[in-house]
Amino acid sequence: MKKREQEKKDNVIFFPDLDKRLLQKGLDAIQEKRFKEAVSFLEEAKERNPVHSDINIGLILSYYELGLLDQAKQIAKEMLKEDQGDYIQVLDLYIMILVQLHEYEEIVTTIEVLLEEHQIPANKIEHFSKMLIFSRKMADSSSLVDQDDYSEEEPLDAHTNLMELENPQEQMLLIAKMSTQNIRAYIEEVELYLRDEEKNPFLKTMLINILQEQEYEKEVVIQKFNRTIVIKPTALKDMKEQEQYQKITSILIDYVESNDPILFENIKMLIDRQIFLLYPFTLDDYSEETWAAAYHSVVNQYFGQEEGEEILVLYGVKEDDLEQAKTFINQLEQISYPNI
Repeated sequence: MKKREQEKKDNVIFFPDLDKRLLQKGLDAIQEKRFKEAVSFLEEAKERNPVHSDINIGLILSYYELGLLDQAKQIAKEMLKEDQGDYIQVLDLYIMILVQLHEYEEIVTTIEVLLEEHQIPANKIEHFSKMLIFSRKMADSSSLVDQDDYSEEEPLDAHTNLMELENPQEQMLLIAKMSTQNIRAYIEEVELYLRDEEKNPFLKTMLINILQEQEYEKEVVIQKFNRTIVIKPTALKDMKEQEQYQKITSILIDYVESNDPILFENIKMLIDRQIFLLYPFTLDDYSEETWAAAYHSVVNQYFGQEEGEEILVLYGVKEDDLEQAKTFINQLEQISYPNI
């Protein structure tokens, strides 16, 4: 009797497990990409159970997909502060959001503190150390751009030549300036840079994007990873419209997203970064299933998960092909962070 009286106290009607039912509706909506509905269910669930880690992670993912990055960041930050859920998974989500917000200084501060306090597992130290190096360089670059205070009308220094700069950070700043002006005035050095096999592939993609945005219609030669293409920038598909990218992500949606949306987001973030690095080329030699399996396996390793033959069986791929694809992914990852 006392229990019933307590449940009806203050005229509040008690619905057993309502938060769990709202959570399930929210997760179902996420799987069906109905993110606004998911937010509605999950926000109500959070009101009833503010510290439920699955509810909060569902909200983070929904906010993220809707572009509500500040809201996603706030919940992830609260989860880290209150030690809700799997700490490393939440940390990965938090950093993913900060990258989208370009808040690299916050990433640097967060990772430095965790490394100093020995809160990062040994098998994740390399992963976060790479992210720390990348974020430091991006934070420094942002600072230099702010200090530079150039305008769209300000011409580039006549004595500054992209091919003469050896520091990739200085190259990035010059390319950022080029993006505000008519790229045709600098097309000779741009073409030389794109043809030079030794130049940074990430920065080459930045140049290609500028040529596309400014509708440059003449053919250019692009060399990356010992591959060459001659093409008009206006004829290039957006990297996320490439058939291979769409097939790989579709496979991962089927095999990963519904079971582990956080893992899926981390895999997709890695693919997006590497597709940008390769562009306009695509992943070579193996099937989309093999590449999907390889990215899945690499991110599993980042999280310290043992997998045995599960990945091979799940995707129906050959072990030798999988290992070769993983080797290439890891090689690309060495380029993605430190050399930018």
